[in-house]
Formats: sequence, structure tokens, C-alpha cells
Amino acid sequence: MAALDRVRVSDPAELAAQGALFDPDHALLDAVPPAGDYRCRVFKLGGNGTAMAEFTRYPDDQCRIDTNGGVSKFYKITGAQRQSGTIYPDSPSRAVFLGTLSLADEKRAMDYDRDDVRNVAGYFERVGEGRWRLVFPRPQFESILDVIELVPLK
Repeated sequence: MAALDRVRVSDPAELAAQGALFDPDHALLDAVPPAGDYRCRVFKLGGNGTAMAEFTRYPDDQCRIDTNGGVSKFYKITGAQRQSGTIYPDSPSRAVFLGTLSLADEKRAMDYDRDDVRNVAGYFERVGEGRWRLVFPRPQFESILDVIELVPLK
């Protein structure tokens, strides 16, 4: 809520333009996205430090959801910060994500719990027809809230 409050002051039009994506009370059934390739957009809300704005939207990246034996995994394939890990069903409208963060030109993700700075925890919610968000409260770098929007590639 603190990140949203800060963006409401600094960039209310940007916040409003994304509709349900930033509405914390809006979550639909089917929180786990189906297997496939996705267009991902990363938003960083609430600048953490002097180098980040209160609202930053990055160019589109590529992401993938794989499912094997009933277990779903998320991979952010492109971008300077790439999360990867496992999706755990939690409730009909929310799924928990635990994973790690790869940076810059690193080729392989670390194992979860090997480095506290690289561990990431968040949650998936569906916010529209063919639209999900992956939310990271209090990430390690740059912001106080990261949101990744996922939309299936056609």
C-alpha cells in the first residue's frame, strides 16, 4: 500500500492507466497461469533510493510458464533482472511464488535459499481475461514493490 500511495502522488495517470493491474483488491479465480509463453512487463513502484523514480515501467520481456507433473514453474527469460522458480497454489484467487533472481549476464539461476539477497517471494493473481500479475513486495533492489504483468503471446 505504501508503494501505491507514493505513485498516486507522483504518477496518478500511469497508475490509473493500468486498471486492475494495481488494484490490490482485484483478484479473479484461476491464479496460476497456464503453460505457455508470455509477454511480461515489469513495473517498479516506490523508488528505493535516490536513483529510482516512484514509478518505472520497463520494456516488454519474455516469460514462460512450464508445467510438469502438476507443478508449475515461472521463468523470466529476458531483462536485467530475471526471476525463476516454482508456483504453489494457495487459494482459488492466489498462488505463492518462491524462486531466485538472476542478474545481468548470468547464465544460470541459483538454487533457492543459497543466497538471501537472491531469494524472491511473491504471489500470482489473475486480474483479467488472459492477464495475470506476479507481485513482489519489498524486493531487494530499486523499489518497494515490483509487479510483473503476464499476457499470453498469440
